[in-house]
Amino acid sequence: MSTAIRIVVGATVVEASLNDSATAREVAASLPITSTVSTWGEEIYFPIPVTAEAAPDAREDVTVGEIGYWPAGKAFCVFFGRTPASTTDAPRAASPVNPIGRATGDPASLSALSAVRDGDTVTIQAA
Repeated sequence: MSTAIRIVVGATVVEASLNDSATAREVAASLPITSTVSTWGEEIYFPIPVTAEAAPDAREDVTVGEIGYWPAGKAFCVFFGRTPASTTDAPRAASPVNPIGRATGDPASLSALSAVRDGDTVTIQAA
């Protein structure tokens, strides 16, 4: 069973859904979460109050719209395009992330994340 969430940064709202992995369930149990954004190419990430080890399906290669948990930084990641680690047009994480969900709403909301800046406030809430 997936959990519907909203990722809100200023006027930008990204509708998404968390999968049923152990890490995603921990994230869902911690909602709502408010944090401070960092950017890395076309990725936003931010620390969250969840501690999880790398899952068996943790990976660096991700897709546009995918959401991951980065064990090395205890961070929630939203990938919306190329990152500095990319070798193609697809996003690539700095190190393996646990896949925990994906954006489900209007693709334009993902594009709007390009206006997000380091230090912006972000909130994840149940939808």
